Amino acid sequence: MDDQTAHESEGGKQVSKVVLLGNPNVGKSAIFGALTGKYVVVSNYPGTTVEVAKGHITMRGKRVDVVDTPGANSLVPMSEDERVTRDILLESRDDVFVQVGDAKNLRRALIISTQLAEFDVPFLIDLNMIDEARSRGIRLHISALSEAFGVPVVGTIATQKSGLDRLISQIPHAARSPYRVKFDQGIEEAIVRVESLMGDIGPGSRGIALTVLAADESLSDWLHEQLPEETIAEIETVREQIQSKYHQPLGYVIYIRRMRHVELLLKSFYEGSKVTPEGAAKRSVLRRLHPALAIPIFAGACIGLNTLVGIHPAFALLSLPILLYALFALGDWGMHPILGIPILGLVLYLTWVFVGSFGAGTGVDFLGNTLFGKFINPWVASAVSHIPSEPIRDLIAGQYGIVTMALTYALAIVLPVVGTFFLAFGLLEDSGYLPRLAVMVDRVFKKMGMNGKAVLPMILGLGCDTMATLTARILDTKRERVIVTLLLALGVPCSAQLGVILGILGSPTMPIGAALIWIGVVTVVIFKVGYLAGKLLPGDKSDFILEVPPIRMPQLENIVVKTLARVEWYVKEAVPLFIIGTFVLFTADRTGLLKVVERLAAPVVQVFLGLPAKATEAFLIGFLRRDYGVAGLYNMSKAHEIDTVQMIVALVTMTLFIPCLANFLVIIKERGLKTGVAMALFIVPYAFLIGGLLNFVLRATGAFK
Repeated sequence: MDDQTAHESEGGKQVSKVVLLGNPNVGKSAIFGALTGKYVVVSNYPGTTVEVAKGHITMRGKRVDVVDTPGANSLVPMSEDERVTRDILLESRDDVFVQVGDAKNLRRALIISTQLAEFDVPFLIDLNMIDEARSRGIRLHISALSEAFGVPVVGTIATQKSGLDRLISQIPHAARSPYRVKFDQGIEEAIVRVESLMGDIGPGSRGIALTVLAADESLSDWLHEQLPEETIAEIETVREQIQSKYHQPLGYVIYIRRMRHVELLLKSFYEGSKVTPEGAAKRSVLRRLHPALAIPIFAGACIGLNTLVGIHPAFALLSLPILLYALFALGDWGMHPILGIPILGLVLYLTWVFVGSFGAGTGVDFLGNTLFGKFINPWVASAVSHIPSEPIRDLIAGQYGIVTMALTYALAIVLPVVGTFFLAFGLLEDSGYLPRLAVMVDRVFKKMGMNGKAVLPMILGLGCDTMATLTARILDTKRERVIVTLLLALGVPCSAQLGVILGILGSPTMPIGAALIWIGVVTVVIFKVGYLAGKLLPGDKSDFILEVPPIRMPQLENIVVKTLARVEWYVKEAVPLFIIGTFVLFTADRTGLLKVVERLAAPVVQVFLGLPAKATEAFLIGFLRRDYGVAGLYNMSKAHEIDTVQMIVALVTMTLFIPCLANFLVIIKERGLKTGVAMALFIVPYAFLIGGLLNFVLRATGAFK
């Protein structure tokens, strides 16, 4: 690919604002982050729940604002995200637009390019991910593309920050493109008539006319602000007249004609490619393997790995590179309705081995037993022994001490587990596997009144339920957002909680059946509640449209940066709450309130759930941080204060228990107070009901004796 800039970099106009625009999954946010660094403010676009990021860069000694719009496949909106992008375009028609496109999929990018030309805004084209295009044998004629549209065209690799200087240098040279798609004669005549009726509405009248003819109802409010009612009525008459000449909706006719035009246009932009425009990925021998052969190979590697893990947990570190290769080799098959299932099982198993054995084994052993157990805690206990006040000594280094409990839990037990989970989760994100998982489970989620897109916030919930609740905004209907919020609060453990659970279930003393029961019960509960919610809640279903990116070999730098950022977030958010939670327990213990609560909770915790009285502490503090509650169970396990059946019951109940305080507040913010309280009132008794029934079944069958 010719990745040189197609325009000269001297001269150009002064720029005060830059708007990034493009299809989903083209690296637009990565370009935005590379340009603006940490100078970013994220806020909701007025009147919507769609977030828009704003930052700034310094260009020619002047501060220039930068706006990152939501991903859009078309400027004739089909979703709230696309409507926000279109509205920002209408507000900023005199600003500079940088269209970020995927160099591997020029067809998709040119749909947006032709629309930007019709809206008559100054723009340039940034073809991102040129390295991936090269790897697929794709060579683009950048100068031909630039000449055709009359705007600058540059190539970048956002993840490597390659080409960003050229991109910045070309922003002042952004231009209004003279390029126009030619439609049928009747449509062209209708465009001219609508433009004439709109009069001096500003630049981009052709783009607005096409949007009106496509029957875009989301443009109605804007039109009523710009034009009198009688003019709008005349425009509607024109639209109805031209629509009567076609059997299909006019918006569909316009889109198909645009697509055909782009198809013809594409041929002139590929230079010397020996492949089709889409390209065929150059695969290693490993990636050529059919899953029927590759899955047994990886399964054999896992069995061997499991044998090694039984010798020493440090060998579990090998599961991370195996996971990486599994994603890269089998990811293309990850959305297959049949083969995708064993691939998902393999991915989950490798993640469990890495987090459960290496993170919770080697990591916790070093930080908890060695660093804190042999050095920090004894030193702190010795240092505070000279303090005359017993309550202060206990607050620092007692049973519920800030150092001996809060910091030990947060940094020595949870942090190594969370860190390893963040690392594995980063691989899943950057490889492109998660959208494939969404495609694979689409049929299952339709049974719950949603579609495969709902799996994305569910998977993100494994990182943080609070943030995942916010990302439920990507779902198209209120009904879908309520269902996925309920399922996140009910049965999706956050990374910190999941990490500790994996650590407990992955310990040598815990049978594999315990993990299978935990996974099975939680999964069945999620799908059962989701199915019933899908049947009972009113509302419409939405279509499933999701862009699936190519399988990529994750960049080490990206994984490290993401992991460190998430660890930083964990330390800043979780450690203070661990300290607060410890202080609550310390105060409750000193005042005798803890004993009172244990007695009141005894019929449920000790009798119905069959758990030790001390487990009450875990449920009390779990509302502040659910991982804190599970960390208490982890310590009980290490001290042999809880048997296998009790641990399974406790883990299932804790997983289904009420969400942490932060998530609960976000649920109220996103779904409303009434809905948030209703969810809590359902979840708490339901979690204890499932735990009690599980306790009864396991005791009655004599399991794990």
